[in-house]
Amino acid sequence: MTQRRGDRESWPDLPYPAWRETCTTLHLWTQIVGKIRLSQTPWLNHSWHVALYVTARGLTTSPIPYGERAFQIDFDFNDHTLRIETSDGSRWQVPLHAQSVADFHAAIMAALSDVGIEVHIDEIPNELPDPIRFSEDRVHAAYDAEYAQRFWRVLLQADRVFKAFRTSFIGKCSPVHFFWGSFDLAVTRFSGRRAPRHPGGVPNLSDEVACEAYSHEVSSAGFWPGGGIDYPAFYSYAYPMPEGFRSAPVRPEAAFFSQELGEFLLPYDAVRTAASPDRALLDFLQSTYEAPADAGKWDRSALECAPGIPGVPRAIS
Repeated sequence: MTQRRGDRESWPDLPYPAWRETCTTLHLWTQIVGKIRLSQTPWLNHSWHVALYVTARGLTTSPIPYGERAFQIDFDFNDHTLRIETSDGSRWQVPLHAQSVADFHAAIMAALSDVGIEVHIDEIPNELPDPIRFSEDRVHAAYDAEYAQRFWRVLLQADRVFKAFRTSFIGKCSPVHFFWGSFDLAVTRFSGRRAPRHPGGVPNLSDEVACEAYSHEVSSAGFWPGGGIDYPAFYSYAYPMPEGFRSAPVRPEAAFFSQELGEFLLPYDAVRTAASPDRALLDFLQSTYEAPADAGKWDRSALECAPGIPGVPRAIS
């Protein structure tokens, strides 16, 4: 079988400047799809109901309720196709290629209407400066298939490691999920205690949503492909930030605390080029969780357990 270029590396190179325009366009396309899910799904704590999920081919909404029916929207970054499927057998798909946000928005809304689904979304992008209504945005129209696939392949690896990391925590923990507002893959652990009211102030996101998302103490980690910084990176932050968090020792050596962003960062390239990318990333996730857990006096003995092993039930003493 002929090996495709995108299959040569498990952790592919993803230089942000090389795909900046595609990244921006794809971010906006995922916001449209995510807002369709948001418009139909009952509110779940910490906005978990709006997220997308990594699949073996791309990203999915998972089933979205529509009366007694359901539908699902998938980005396929192998075949570069957007696919809509319904529980009663209807199916629509269109190639992903360079097209404006306005054209993408019009196409997906028309397709939903064709399969009997009428939805209305807020057309103003969230968490972005200087937003343009989706139906009017003819500025962002890039799609480099090679880099879109590389981005998904990074998500696939990060999703796998994040899920392994998640198994060692039995307290409240989010799924590993992709937030289209901030355009990042994330997993969040909770201490179980209420947090001070969040100050809000996230661009184009209501303070009400931000306050609900951070109603309880968290240690959150994720992967961000770039935007506020010019390189992809893994991140980890705590809310509220306990005393001593900024100066806590973390691993691996390439990890550092960004005073500008108020969180720990680990450049993606430091993981990609490590002798063991999995080990480097797990070290970062664990050490940047221990930093707020210890400084904030979390009840670690009650919240943690041994990492999960496939096919072996968690031992109960």
